[in-house]
Amino acid sequence: MSIGIKMREMKDSLKSQTQALHETQLKLATLVQNGLLLASERDRTKLLTHILTEGKRICNADAATMYLRTEQETLRFAVRTKDDALPSFEIPLLDPATGLPNEKYVSIYVAWHNKSVLIDDVYNESRFDLSGTRRFDEESDYRTVSMLTVPLAPRGGEVIGVLQFMNAFDPDTGKVIPFSPQILPFIEALASQSAIALENQNLIDTQESLIDAMIKIIAGAIDAKSPYTGGHCGRVPELALMLAEEACKVTEGPLASFNFNTPEEWREFRIGAWLHDCGKLTTPDFVVDKATKLETIYNRIHEIRMRFEVLLRDAEIARLKAVLAGADPEEAAGRFQQEADALYSEFAFIAECNVGGESMAPQTAEKIRTLAKRTWVRHFDDRLGLSHEESARLAQTPAPALPAVEQLLSDKPHHLVPRPDSKALDPKYNFKMNVPEHLYNLGEIYNLSVGRGTLTEEERFKVSEHIIQTIVMLEELPFPKSLQRVPEYAGTHHETLRGSGYPRKLDRDSLSIPARIMAIADIFEALTAKDRPYKKAKTLSESIRILSTLKHNDHIDGDLFDLFLRSGLHLRYGERYLDSSQMDAVDIFAYVTGEKDERAIAAS
Repeated sequence: MSIGIKMREMKDSLKSQTQALHETQLKLATLVQNGLLLASERDRTKLLTHILTEGKRICNADAATMYLRTEQETLRFAVRTKDDALPSFEIPLLDPATGLPNEKYVSIYVAWHNKSVLIDDVYNESRFDLSGTRRFDEESDYRTVSMLTVPLAPRGGEVIGVLQFMNAFDPDTGKVIPFSPQILPFIEALASQSAIALENQNLIDTQESLIDAMIKIIAGAIDAKSPYTGGHCGRVPELALMLAEEACKVTEGPLASFNFNTPEEWREFRIGAWLHDCGKLTTPDFVVDKATKLETIYNRIHEIRMRFEVLLRDAEIARLKAVLAGADPEEAAGRFQQEADALYSEFAFIAECNVGGESMAPQTAEKIRTLAKRTWVRHFDDRLGLSHEESARLAQTPAPALPAVEQLLSDKPHHLVPRPDSKALDPKYNFKMNVPEHLYNLGEIYNLSVGRGTLTEEERFKVSEHIIQTIVMLEELPFPKSLQRVPEYAGTHHETLRGSGYPRKLDRDSLSIPARIMAIADIFEALTAKDRPYKKAKTLSESIRILSTLKHNDHIDGDLFDLFLRSGLHLRYGERYLDSSQMDAVDIFAYVTGEKDERAIAAS
């Protein structure tokens, strides 16, 4: 052989080796880049498509299919590179007849053995049943020749799926050729990378699903605590998300710049909405459910009534004693009847005061104090059968000798429950609320004299404190970066644009659009809720009228309120959650800014 021929052969060999080295470098670079992309992609559909497309490109395949393993021990078609529809059936990993591994199919064999399989010619293959592939070829007018099937499994881990590539082609001639064994390490590396990415995403998705489920359980538990707020924690997020969706559609005006751009931002808002009342877990039921002024764990009007019963019997005993002592029976009976009538009237008055109302006249409160001075005689020790905590409070005053003369109504030292130390009142949270000196004041005169509703100052603070507890609880949680605003979204729905809300007295400049959305959703749900025994659900028109007043008083965002009406959201929400009796007509032109003037111009 001449030196010239040898030199040409050496050059061709060197060129071939150089080209192979170049292709190897490109494939390695592709794997590195692919690893970075797999680590950053959160969209599952895009991730699956990317894995399959990159694998197809690395091995110069004409088509590819991905199967994923299911919890039912099957392989399901997850994605294909061809445009044809995915088959709906799944391939069982176990033979239904024998219960043994269904290894006659190449994809199942690869899944069971975690081992890649190369097939040079599908129509000459005898190891596996490829009738399904041949049938597909007939139906689709496609010709499958070579095939490469690779397990999707992290290093040393369980197979979670299978990648299958069809028809390798020569990049120079375009002809279908067998898959090169030299390409196998690159495809297996890609499959391992992809399996880790999928496992990580499955883990993240599972964690997110678990967190979302736990959040909904918490919200449901809050509603289940009290029939007075049943469904509130579920309906407010629904309404808030509906209004947020409408706000994201706005393209002009003050709301034009608002948008949730990613699924993570939507999830952050949704979680904040679900947790907006999580602090109510710390609010005692007897405060939330306080339907009468003397109610604590039970309605103490029964104690007051029993005292009247004692006074009535004392009057009856006094009548009988007077008659026995020689008094005129009719005169004694008249005095008794006069006393009895007074007692019946006075108890009816106190019972009426106990129910509560919109306001109490000063003379009514004065009459309560006057009636309180009536006395009755107690013969039994009031220090018996008490809890340690109540005994400690009663010990503040010496026990009087029995029988003891008691006032009909009283405010006693042991009615004052001291306020414990609480990190919720730490100045670092910047809460700006007036905190009552005592945790509770159970005084009978004090409670009956409540001017509006049934709650004392201490109890009103306890109810309002739920938002403090919400913020404290959520700000203590180590939320990831994608959920950093959950405490803000959950903890601002009682603030107002004018800075008169609570707990931080935030103003317009401090309240984001999502926070303002939460305020409207919370108020509207509360106004229209039909499952609260202490109040009648308001109609649509009554609720809109109240919201309109709040808009003009700068309590809620006017642009969001107008959007709420213009989009018909009040009607869509009403159709889903309100009774038909609440769905009266609402003239939105009377409330939406500028609509009334535009309608007048149009009419002229």
